[in-house]
Amino acid sequence: MSLDSQLLEILACPDTHHAPLDYDAEAETLTCTECGRIFEVRDGIPVLLLDEARAPEGETPAPEGEK
Repeated sequence: MSLDSQLLEILACPDTHHAPLDYDAEAETLTCTECGRIFEVRDGIPVLLLDEARAPEGETPAPEGEK
């Protein structure tokens, strides 16, 4: 399922840096360009919850609000 391009333009990481997100349509994920957190897209709805985000391979995300 594809996300609307206008929606992708306004979506940002929910952490304090509010960095843009890169969309991977095949994996149905959004990846933060700053911290690397990976957010799922479920049934076409981005799940931008820090508690449910995955860290990049081999990394552990910093606590909320820290880098």
